[in-house]
Amino acid sequence: MSTTVPSETVPADLRRIAAAGAPGVLWRLREEGRQLDANLVHLVAGERIATHTEPDLDVLLVVVTGTGTVTTGEDAVEAGPGSLVWLAHGQARAIEAGPEGLSYLTVHRRRPGMRIGLR
Repeated sequence: MSTTVPSETVPADLRRIAAAGAPGVLWRLREEGRQLDANLVHLVAGERIATHTEPDLDVLLVVVTGTGTVTTGEDAVEAGPGSLVWLAHGQARAIEAGPEGLSYLTVHRRRPGMRIGLR
């Protein structure tokens, strides 16, 4: 019995997309009815996402290409391809790309869309 996942179930080749090297969000999960959000983000060499806190959602960060530093509170983790970092909700975090840039995937529970109406 084969354990290979059929290619049609894989929505994107993240390494190929990351190789484009354009800064910003390069790919995002867009399927309707999904329960998760996922984004492939690319930072150029030395680019930094300032310290911020996500109050409601845990975020899983997976490095696809390049290297960088993920800082959470007092801890700094050097991350490279294949590194996985769990960022707990309420935890302050910052991300800085290394000398060759950094492409990483973030995955978290999807936020419900904004709705107009009474509570």
